Amino acid sequence: MSFAPVTVAVVSWNTRALLERCLESLHADAHSGTADVWVIDNASSDGSAELVRERFPWVSLIASSENLGFGAAVNAVAARTHSDWIAPANADTRVTPGALARLLAEGRAHPEAAVMAPRLILPGGDTQHSVYPFPTVAFTLAYVLGAVARSRRLARHWCIDEGFDPDLAREVDWAVGAFLLVRRDAFAQVGGFDEAQWMYAEDLDLNWRLARAGHRARYVPEARVHHAESSATTQAWGGERYARWHASSYAWMARRRGWPLMRLIATINVVGYMARALALTPASALGRPEASSSRRRAIDSARAHSVGLRQRERLAQVR
Repeated sequence: MSFAPVTVAVVSWNTRALLERCLESLHADAHSGTADVWVIDNASSDGSAELVRERFPWVSLIASSENLGFGAAVNAVAARTHSDWIAPANADTRVTPGALARLLAEGRAHPEAAVMAPRLILPGGDTQHSVYPFPTVAFTLAYVLGAVARSRRLARHWCIDEGFDPDLAREVDWAVGAFLLVRRDAFAQVGGFDEAQWMYAEDLDLNWRLARAGHRARYVPEARVHHAESSATTQAWGGERYARWHASSYAWMARRRGWPLMRLIATINVVGYMARALALTPASALGRPEASSSRRRAIDSARAHSVGLRQRERLAQVR
């Protein structure tokens, strides 16, 4: 009995139209035997599970009676399958022809890497900034104090802001989990996704644990995946999703790296952004639209980190 090399685990929650497009984009890879496609629907109320049953008989469906979150949903698919690779996927993604084959080729060429991250294309056609450094005191200080903005070398090193070259294939710390290709044995080695990380930062956590186990991650720009970013979470939380992302990230940091480090990094972020805002007073920004915009962004960033920190232990779950 032969198996497809990749199991694609599409996690769905109330994005029926986007799910339909996602599955249509995977049909060729399923038909060729490259991908075994699964959908795990997290108790959608919009007919997503019925869509899969009626329109996509070649897709394996798990219709959950509760919202498991992203990581637990992917783990449920992984437990039922045996492919060499597993591809966690949002329902708001569309895989372009050849993208999965390109990711597989990169995986074969780089056996040290357990994660292959495609280029994510936003609805307007821009490349999403989808790869980031792990949060450290050094990076946080350099970023908040403006050293990264003044140093192209630091920006390139951390793959942040202008240092992110969307056309450059490279090793990265971690990648946004909208669509990833993950080596199965490495995924199993670290226990898959941490189900305590119910929503947001589950991709950061998986990449962190894989890196701690000696594995690498790579960004593969030739593999293109369209991404209607935050479709489900915008429905659930609207503008609050930024604070919730910070809350999940700080909860992850406290659990994995300890309360003192989490508190230090949070303090650097809040104080640093507020200092930026104070340096750009309304008077000094008068007649300088770019300065006013920078001040507004600094205030918004300080507020998001502060709210996220307060919410870290009372994350609301949409079920």
